[in-house]
Amino acid sequence: MNNYKLTESEEKFAELIWQNEPIGSGDLVKLCEQEMHWKKSTTYTVLKKLSEKGIFQNENLVVSSLITKDAYNAKQSIRFVEDTFGGSLPKFLTAFIGGKKLSDQQAEELKRLIDTHKEV
Repeated sequence: MNNYKLTESEEKFAELIWQNEPIGSGDLVKLCEQEMHWKKSTTYTVLKKLSEKGIFQNENLVVSSLITKDAYNAKQSIRFVEDTFGGSLPKFLTAFIGGKKLSDQQAEELKRLIDTHKEV
């Protein structure tokens, strides 16, 4: 899943799989028809596309993920910081925090995260 950004409809489709996996491909077709008003062919086309991207698999008529939702979101967050802030986490945090004040608890949590991930 190298730098792949899901479209809005792919994201909704992925969410259905993540929430219901493992799911039989027939049940996924029914779910997509119900939730997204997709035809069987659309479901299989999108599933094939996302399987080729290494996000999902359809083994023995059972669909499951190859990457978790959290892992996908983490990759997209990294991509966003790289694309928008030149990969600079301090620039991202400055923009994210803006003029807001951090609570003592938030500041301590950030310090712990920094200490945990600091290069030695």
